[in-house]
Amino acid sequence: MAVMATEPGPRASDDRQIAEKKRLALTYLTDAWNAAMDEGVDCEILAHAALFTALAELIETYGEDAVAELAATLPGRIRSFEFSPLRSVQ
Repeated sequence: MAVMATEPGPRASDDRQIAEKKRLALTYLTDAWNAAMDEGVDCEILAHAALFTALAELIETYGEDAVAELAATLPGRIRSFEFSPLRSVQ
């Protein structure tokens, strides 16, 4: 029986690229967050501004209905600790 070399398919490569982009985005956001905190912006104000900006961007991209459906899933995800600070980011 011949041993076949397995190379990651296009999907695996895409998944790795997306994961890397997510890590990079999180780094940029963390740096901006820390810079704002250093300038005296309160954490709660940053959080509200970040949520507003994120929702506005998602609405521009996907529309109000899709974002409303996403937002409807948030209570359960929050209660299951998906966004808990102690949760490790994948």
